[in-house]
Amino acid sequence: MTRYFHPRALMSLTYVACLLITAFYTLWLYAMGYYRELMVPLFITLLLITAVLLHCGRAFSPYGPRAILLASAYIGVSSAFHFGLTHSLLWLGLPVAAAFVLLPHWSALCLNLLYTPLWWLIPPIESDLFPLSFGYLAIILMFALPPWELSRRHALLRASDPHDNECDAYDIDTLKERLGNEFQRARLLDKRLAVLVLHLPQLDMAEEQFGLRTKKALLEALCSEVNRRCRDHDLLGRSGGANFWLVLPDTSESGALLVRERLNRALSRQVLIEIGPLEARIGVCLPRPDERFAPFIQRLERLSETLYRH
Repeated sequence: MTRYFHPRALMSLTYVACLLITAFYTLWLYAMGYYRELMVPLFITLLLITAVLLHCGRAFSPYGPRAILLASAYIGVSSAFHFGLTHSLLWLGLPVAAAFVLLPHWSALCLNLLYTPLWWLIPPIESDLFPLSFGYLAIILMFALPPWELSRRHALLRASDPHDNECDAYDIDTLKERLGNEFQRARLLDKRLAVLVLHLPQLDMAEEQFGLRTKKALLEALCSEVNRRCRDHDLLGRSGGANFWLVLPDTSESGALLVRERLNRALSRQVLIEIGPLEARIGVCLPRPDERFAPFIQRLERLSETLYRH
């Protein structure tokens, strides 16, 4: 069974580790007599002390310390390049990775692209500006591609009949594994997570009465509407029978309710000749504070059973 660590403890360890590394680095610069390069790490150390204090104060939002940590990464790496420190290229990917870990995908991508022109303002390596810029863009592309490669669009194409040789459906174990990754990420980074449980009462009837072609048309209508109404990194998978789980990372309860309302309206406007307007029963389920993954899965399964019996 996968073990999930307490997110606040891990974030506390991250802040403290970054603070200690920066503080020791500042002391090393002072001991070596690099007084010109000393001021920026000293400033970053003060920023990280502020981040630790904000993180320890439970009354504050977790976004403030994360913003400070992200800003510290960009400032520190830019300073290393500006002063031409040895092996500074080794740290080129640090702010990129920090942005994609701490921010939503599109926000991180935009921030890193906006940061690219600043490499042209770094004086000591003017002769290497083009290779450096292309290398930086390659790192951004490397971090940006995985979410698109594993995007919900790919999952939607797999959400049809598992017995059809032309369709490669996610089984329940794979779906739970993908959900477990999002659950752990939300816990680790103090992010929000919501799951919509969908039940299509017409799905089994469509195949029994009208054949596989009508069933496929119904599934295609569902996938098409989810594709239009949801984001690229949202994940739709089939939990079994006529039940589906739509995983919504970085989504609050109010956001999940808005998605449910949009899907209900959109699906009701889809009309198939054989069965008429599409019917969908949609429930919302969010992880509770300090809830483990196994109880969360059990609540999702109970909600699926409740929608089936409704």
